[in-house]
Amino acid sequence: MAYGAGLTVILTLLWLTLSGQYTLSGEYPLVIGFGVLSVIGTVALAFRMRIVDRETVPILPSLPLMIYWLWLGREILNANLAVLKLVMRPEIDVEPRLVRVPAEQRSGLGHAVFANSITLTPGTVTVDVEEDGFLVHALDTSFTDPLGFAEMGARSDVASDGKRKVS
Repeated sequence: MAYGAGLTVILTLLWLTLSGQYTLSGEYPLVIGFGVLSVIGTVALAFRMRIVDRETVPILPSLPLMIYWLWLGREILNANLAVLKLVMRPEIDVEPRLVRVPAEQRSGLGHAVFANSITLTPGTVTVDVEEDGFLVHALDTSFTDPLGFAEMGARSDVASDGKRKVS
């Protein structure tokens, strides 16, 4: 039930943010009424489909997820600088590679967070997703460090689950 309440709050805040309707004057009551109906209908449909759980409404591990986003932001900035250095050299000498990256996340959400994090990081793109890992295209061999992928994988697992600690 807590996940249903959390989903309702998230959808309401999202609707308010995207619609910009905060007053009840003029034609706005009708618009707000449609917003309320759409949130109620979406939550009811999610319950009917039996998809309201920890993976679809990841509210409880929000602190580890926020910490992960900060860490990922720093990694994205560092990767941007590395790509910039690579392409700004007088002679562009890149060695693109396809590498297999093992994925040991305990949930589908962890897999998705890890694959998306790889793709968000400049210089790497997740090309194929398999049960035990990913096929990743790297712009250069310098972006294929197995330890970097292992750290991102462990951190993404913690961010999506909130249980294991990363050193």
